[in-house]
Formats: sequence, structure tokens, C-alpha cells
Amino acid sequence: MKNLLLVAIITVLGFCQVTAQNANPASAAAATTVVNPNVPKAKWDKTVSDFGEIVQGIPKEAEFKLTNEGKEPLLIQMAKAGCGCTNLKYSQEPVLPGKSTIVAATYNAAAMGPFTKSITVTTNADPNPVMLLIKGSVIPKK
Repeated sequence: MKNLLLVAIITVLGFCQVTAQNANPASAAAATTVVNPNVPKAKWDKTVSDFGEIVQGIPKEAEFKLTNEGKEPLLIQMAKAGCGCTNLKYSQEPVLPGKSTIVAATYNAAAMGPFTKSITVTTNADPNPVMLLIKGSVIPKK
């Protein structure tokens, strides 16, 4: 009886040890992944532009400066305003290493009151998009 119990315990412990060694194969693969040191690197001068108070019906523009601090060209793959009240202008040309470009967002100021609007920008520097914000308060014409 003792021998049978001993064999069962050894079998369970052996199974647990084998399972524990293969528990997370993704982390083992990530540890051996080589990162390219030459990739583009996006650096924004700011991610929020506060207009303060703006007069209703007079559009206001914010500029966000994007600099490529990497060693390969940076591409703006997608830039999208959160609503139709914000228009975007940005270059489709690659941003060379050490150079900059502007993403301009114009808010139409049609609706009265406080606002916060988002602009989502995706580049080849990072698979995660960057969220830019414009905010302020629209006041009536005097």
C-alpha cells in the first residue's frame, strides 16, 4: 500500500513539474525576440490643446507637432477625428529621422458650452494609437 501511494505521489509531482515548465510559452518566445533599434520613434510636443473660451461660429485650430526621433521614416497611417465638428490636416509624406510634421485640428465652434474632442493618430512607430485632445468652452458672440 505504501509503495502504491509513493508511486502515485511521484507521478503527480512529475506531471506538475512538466506542466510548470511549459506554462507560458509566449513569455519564452518574447524573451528571445530581437527588437530592431532602427525603428521610427514618435515624439509629440503635446497631446492636449486647451482653447479656453472661444466665440461661437469662429473656428479655432490646434497644432500638434510630431517629431521622428527614430532612425527610419515615420508614417502617419491613420488620423481620425472623433466627430464631424473637427477637421484634420496632416501630411501623407514620410517624416524622415530628425524631422517634424504638424497634425492640425480645426474645431468649428458651432455648439455652445464646454467641449472635449479627440483625435486618434496611428503611426508605424507604435501599434497603439495616440489620443490627442482639444478642449475649451464655446461662448456666445458679443
